Amino acid sequence: MKRTDWLKSAIRTVFGVIWLIDAHFKWLPAFQSGYLAMLQDAAKGQPAGLSPWFNFWINLVSPRVTFFSVATAVIETGIGMALILGFARKLTYLAAAGFSLVIWSTAEGFGGPYSAGSTDIGSGVVYALVFLALLALNRQAGPSRYSVDRWIEARVSWWKRVAEARQPLLAR
Repeated sequence: MKRTDWLKSAIRTVFGVIWLIDAHFKWLPAFQSGYLAMLQDAAKGQPAGLSPWFNFWINLVSPRVTFFSVATAVIETGIGMALILGFARKLTYLAAAGFSLVIWSTAEGFGGPYSAGSTDIGSGVVYALVFLALLALNRQAGPSRYSVDRWIEARVSWWKRVAEARQPLLAR
């Protein structure tokens, strides 16, 4: 057993708990009722060149607010559970990094560094970097001993393509 097995699993699991806590808030009525307003607020004060981007999302979401707010809650819950269980890790890390960037570029308004009083760049971009770091850690340290993926890989030959980042050349 590698000494890093427990550490990388612990980091993944703690990050999953953070995502589940965040997902909990997405299931609350306040999030769902304020979903469109959140996007509209993020669009305020943005440079004119970003208006088409925000208008696209606002126009897409406006007639389907319930769908998008519930979809956000479902996706965040799924990410949290996949992280905790160690399920489809490579796919989860890549998809969740992309989802985090969508959140960052819409609801977080690219972190809002373009408006007066902005104090940070938003959490979405940081979450995306954490997911990419987890992917890199998975690639460097190899398969996770403490994951559902390990159990599935023992039974489904092609599952490694979903779960594992390829090993570095020196590890082969």
